[in-house]
Amino acid sequence: MDEIVGIYHADGGLLGELRYVVGKLLGTTHCALCDITHGAVREKSSFRSCRESLELPFRALHLNEQEAGLASFTRGKTPCVVGRKGTQWHLLLGPEALEALNGSVDAFDEALKAALD
Repeated sequence: MDEIVGIYHADGGLLGELRYVVGKLLGTTHCALCDITHGAVREKSSFRSCRESLELPFRALHLNEQEAGLASFTRGKTPCVVGRKGTQWHLLLGPEALEALNGSVDAFDEALKAALD
């Protein structure tokens, strides 16, 4: 793989973030990848350490931040973690796999490394 990209099940930007926070408070919105990567306000330090320990670059994008080819590949599969090799995208962890991790950074690290093997 050339890189790993995590796709949140939410739009970025002020309005997207606000919509997500309100939806989360109302129980109408959920993103298992957000639960893994972020605490109440910012990125978890444990996730930052996990990301920095990877041998490949890791980017995290919101739905509206994806380039067209990636958005087409991930449509209906978010949140997810994908890998890019050349011009091809590969699903590493889909929404069910991320949900099963229950927000655990350690479980994410293990699952991602297993998916990369």
